[in-house]
Amino acid sequence: MQNKKQYILSELAVFLNADLIGDGQCLISSIAPLDKAVSGQISFLENPKYKEYLVTTKASALILRKSDAPNVSTNILIVADPYLAYAKLTSLFVHKPSLVTGVHATVICGENCSIDPTAKIDAYCVLGNEVRIAAGVSIGSGCVLGANVSIGENSQLNANITLYNDVEIGKRVLIHGGAVLGADGFGMANDRGKWVKIHQLGSVIVGDDVEIGANTTIDRGALEDTVIASGVKLDNQIQIGHNVRIGENTAIAGCTGIAGSVVIGKNCVLAGGVGINGHIEITDGVIVTAMSGVEKSITKPGVYSSGIPAKPHITWWRILARLLQLDDFAKRLSKLEKEVCNK
Repeated sequence: MQNKKQYILSELAVFLNADLIGDGQCLISSIAPLDKAVSGQISFLENPKYKEYLVTTKASALILRKSDAPNVSTNILIVADPYLAYAKLTSLFVHKPSLVTGVHATVICGENCSIDPTAKIDAYCVLGNEVRIAAGVSIGSGCVLGANVSIGENSQLNANITLYNDVEIGKRVLIHGGAVLGADGFGMANDRGKWVKIHQLGSVIVGDDVEIGANTTIDRGALEDTVIASGVKLDNQIQIGHNVRIGENTAIAGCTGIAGSVVIGKNCVLAGGVGINGHIEITDGVIVTAMSGVEKSITKPGVYSSGIPAKPHITWWRILARLLQLDDFAKRLSKLEKEVCNK
């Protein structure tokens, strides 16, 4: 289905493979939250705490599970997963500027570059030697691509992205502004108090259908490549160290830091602010909750947490005071155990 300004509800039902209840000719022009939607908009219910708005919403149509449909008076699309349906629907309403192909006159291009005629490269980009740009690629203004960089079909680089030499980007990859791929990993050897740089000889390999958030940094490998597998989704401001390998369809939220030589499996989820210690492995299907620190390898799928959630200031100080007394309590307990055992 092509992007356009309005759709009739029956078109959306076909697109989502949804059951339609109501007026299939109802015009839908955009998506809005349940409590803020107005006529001409469609909304959805995923979080039960918003269920009260089902009777007051002014949306022209709703995306619901079958169990939520009774007593709802507006038009309905019945699906198994409203949030997934909403995600798919956003592709129809996203604003996509028309792709004007060609290389802007201000682009500086190195020797022996291969640029498909259907690609677009905006103003003030710099391309090193031997850069390869495939069909349908869009590169925003101010990007810098080092020598021997390759970008696969229909990938999109937004403005001010830096790809160091030898970085490989797969097909249909989306990289947001300010991201840096292929900078040196943090490798140093100590020579009697002075640091000796370990030059990073690997690169960064990104698979297909990957999204990389704004200002995220992915370091090149020391000897082997840093690898981001197909389907991985990375949020903004993530740091990925050298030689890290991230498995297919893993999602990582903002401000996560991953130290060097970590191996993360497939279909994992790392929430915001997670810290991963270097040289460990996380198996497939692991969820790590926000602000957790992972120091050792995780070998079994499941949900893992650490850290202490925020508490009122006074409550936290009371908890801290008790924590500081634990060592003394342990010593006293050990002494009592010995006295009891000697009786």
